[in-house]
Amino acid sequence: MGKASSKLTQEQVLELQRCTYFDKKELQQWYKGFMKDCPSGLLNREEFGRVYKQFFPFGDSSVFSDYVFNVFDTNKNGTIDFKEFIMALSVTSRGRLEEKLVWAFQLYDIDNDGFITREEMLQIVEAIYKMVGSMIKLPPDEDTPEKRVNKIFELMDANGDGRLDLDEFREGSKKDPTIIQALNLYDNLV
Repeated sequence: MGKASSKLTQEQVLELQRCTYFDKKELQQWYKGFMKDCPSGLLNREEFGRVYKQFFPFGDSSVFSDYVFNVFDTNKNGTIDFKEFIMALSVTSRGRLEEKLVWAFQLYDIDNDGFITREEMLQIVEAIYKMVGSMIKLPPDEDTPEKRVNKIFELMDANGDGRLDLDEFREGSKKDPTIIQALNLYDNLV
């Protein structure tokens, strides 16, 4: 789907209906908007960052949007095509909790080695804190990225090895209402 055209083919629509939570009409509308914003059919990192900034105008979303871009760019070619875009949007806005947890794990697992280290978690949490800025008043035990990461690891690192695998992340996230709330933030927005 890297090739730009004005309409999705019937085959493309059927494939996207099978692997997303969008119907034919929604897919066609999203495609039309995507092609209007990205006439080449591809969204690059800079353009993605500009779009992301619109959602977080009071903080610095640049670092966090880079991490999100990396998860959207599933084939790791430096651009996001429509299929990559709509599949990520489907999971984040309409996916089941388990799908969202896998997606979030991929976000935090920066080096894609199957584990989230404290350093990776800290990088993401720092980026989130920069992005939301002073818009959110945090409790004293979470008012710095380091405190938040320590709290998460205390909750999730079941075997105490200083890193989280997918199962630890899944189970730990289900015990933390703020994580579940964040994962459901985009539900039914699209």
